[in-house]
Amino acid sequence: MLALTGLGKRFFPGTPNERVALDGVSLDLKAGSFCVVIGSNGAGKSTLLNAVAGKFPVDAGSIAIDGQDVTRDPAWRRARLVSRVFQDPMTGTAAGMTVAENLLLAELRARPHRLRWGLTAARRAAWRDQLAILGLGLEDRLDDTIDTLSGGQRQAVSLVMAVTGEPKLLLLDEHTAALDPLTAERVMSATIRVIAERKLTALMVTHNMQHAVDHGDTLLMMDAGRILLLMQGTEKSGIGIADLVARFRDKEDRILLAS
Repeated sequence: MLALTGLGKRFFPGTPNERVALDGVSLDLKAGSFCVVIGSNGAGKSTLLNAVAGKFPVDAGSIAIDGQDVTRDPAWRRARLVSRVFQDPMTGTAAGMTVAENLLLAELRARPHRLRWGLTAARRAAWRDQLAILGLGLEDRLDDTIDTLSGGQRQAVSLVMAVTGEPKLLLLDEHTAALDPLTAERVMSATIRVIAERKLTALMVTHNMQHAVDHGDTLLMMDAGRILLLMQGTEKSGIGIADLVARFRDKEDRILLAS
């Protein structure tokens, strides 16, 4: 479903600030796979998501989503295939618009544009049902503007918006990192439920080792723009936090020895 082949990306090429962000990254995820991406700061995790989303063109390699080569497609053209939830709860929403208006924009994004009444009773009822499952009281706040919600509520709305329109691929960029522990777990639980119910293929970046261990069928560890570790299926299910920490420690030791 997601096929990445030899992705390469350099920022500020030919200058003293040149930095290799992606260095020959290849990955093949089947439909319905849930891949968790971990790594230290600067490892290339968010750059990988940005490349898949089309935020910038890659210098080398190819990207295919659901059998379609999207390597040269801009982000707006990939919008019907790829959806994303960002770390900042405000990034994926329009702060001055209501919850209902934000959900409507997300729904219409994947449909042909026509002049018609959008905020129908049927839509509002469907949104109430979707929001009630999250357990954050959002079903009663459809007419409140996004900027009046808590961080967790905003992120929950972003999640519902992201899966509206049935994207083929869901990108989660540390989407619980800015939340308090209790709210983070609620949003994470809602995320797992949505991915399972809609049979989405997902790529999630996280620094939370517990989330990395508990969720997903594929684990990807990155370092210096490369894939350092790839675990899938039963191999991934048997790993613990201590194992991941040991892998990080081993990586740091090898860097020190090479310096």
